[in-house]
Amino acid sequence: MRNIKSKGLILVLLILGVSCKKLDLAPVDRFTDLNYWTTTEKAKTVLNTAYSQMFNNNYFFYNEALSDNAYNSRGDNEGVATIAAGNQDPSLGRFNGEWDNHYSCIKTCNVFLENVDKVANMDPALRERMKSEIRFIRAFQYFQLYTWFGDVPLFEKDITIDEAKTISRSPRAQVVDFVLKELDAATAVLPLNTAYAAADKGRITKGAAIALKTRALLYEGRWQDVVTGCEQLMSGANGSYSLFSSYEGLFLPQNEYNSEVILDMQYVPLLRTYNNFFDFAPISVGARLNNFAPTQELVDSYLMTNGLAINQAGSGYDENNPYVNRDPRLTATIVYHNYQWKKPDGTTKTIYTKPGTDPDQSRVDEYAPGSVSSSTGYYLRKYYDPTSAANFQSGLNLILIRYADVLLMYAEAKNELGQMTNDVWDRTIRALRSRAGFTSATALNYNAAAGQDGLRSIIRNERRTELAMEGLRIFDIRRWRTAETVLNGWAHGAKFGPPSIDNGYIRANQRVFDPARHYLWPIPREERNLNPNLTQNPGW
Repeated sequence: MRNIKSKGLILVLLILGVSCKKLDLAPVDRFTDLNYWTTTEKAKTVLNTAYSQMFNNNYFFYNEALSDNAYNSRGDNEGVATIAAGNQDPSLGRFNGEWDNHYSCIKTCNVFLENVDKVANMDPALRERMKSEIRFIRAFQYFQLYTWFGDVPLFEKDITIDEAKTISRSPRAQVVDFVLKELDAATAVLPLNTAYAAADKGRITKGAAIALKTRALLYEGRWQDVVTGCEQLMSGANGSYSLFSSYEGLFLPQNEYNSEVILDMQYVPLLRTYNNFFDFAPISVGARLNNFAPTQELVDSYLMTNGLAINQAGSGYDENNPYVNRDPRLTATIVYHNYQWKKPDGTTKTIYTKPGTDPDQSRVDEYAPGSVSSSTGYYLRKYYDPTSAANFQSGLNLILIRYADVLLMYAEAKNELGQMTNDVWDRTIRALRSRAGFTSATALNYNAAAGQDGLRSIIRNERRTELAMEGLRIFDIRRWRTAETVLNGWAHGAKFGPPSIDNGYIRANQRVFDPARHYLWPIPREERNLNPNLTQNPGW
């Protein structure tokens, strides 16, 4: 799998940029479709390029700031500050970038599928497996496109520039159907996760195809189909998956490729890295500044260790000592006042975020309006890599789909079907909470008296806290149609603000979400200027 991460892209960029199928003779001074596809290794290079184009670390992290989980306080990283404030229009660079990124990867996939059969003496089984990997990647791109934009152009071949200027948007339902069928086709060929050799760890598997299809079905609200997909993965017949023993350890480099990982983005130290934590971590542990901060709303969503929400009677929540007796996943995810930051040498460092409390006069982590410190009084811990190089350069893989998500999808679908039982609860929510470190019976035991509506709230909150900072919250609140509620008004920080305003909780950012427009992103203006056949979404 390291080949996916580290191989150069020059050959592929050449072939994608200058190929010309109308030539009868292949030139000898450059690569074209006619002379490139001569070896298995060259085909693998194109496949590895598609892997590298699948997704990127900035979207992975900053998409959380599109939701109520985080706030991008400095700059406009990936357009999330503009979108969160409701100031976006079709010219926003993020929209064009998202469109370009996905269609660039789709082009790579289509070029591969149209040419890989030209490779002589290629192992037939390997060829079919590689085709299935590519079909998965292409389906993944279309899934993201229609999730953001609705109707999008759908094509299964490498189109010409002239065709690209005239193609129309395909109905969303048609694109969904294509994605589901492509994933079915890939599932039939792809190997189990246990069948790959060590060198191929991280490649797309049968389980990944089933999991992505199940996520797509979840977003469509096709509950019985979601149950079917989850059961295919929970049965063990389509791969070996289970919850990793430690929630904190799940995101550490020594545990890459653990039993919970179904699909992840591949990185490797020094060769393919990211350094987002240079602007995410506390300043006192080496960060440059903070431009991405968890919100008080996310912190408040973590239960007490007795399983009660902080606003429930009998929870034991103390507003003046708010981080005691909380869901252990809070500490594994978010840095708060008096946090004990684990350092690579095994020691800890106390992080002071409350103004006037740090004995070090530099007070770099304390909340101070207009400073380089966190704008909410919170920093990020999840995905911190203790082995990272200077400026937090990390080669830690970023997990796109994990088994915990399968259990959460299963619980949600079963409840929506009115089929939540003690057994389903124990296999899903209880299992997740036990792994997290809950021991109280009130946190672990099934409460049928909550009813379907009450259980819906419980399951949705469990999804939020289990998957926090993994880029999924924005898609959940959009499909639940709750974005118009949770993304309107102030996003808050810790209780370090004026006591007379919002009970002292920092007003970090005022959000705007218009349900008449914002559930779909606009088709980028630049694309519509190039192709007048691209219609626009309502309200834009």
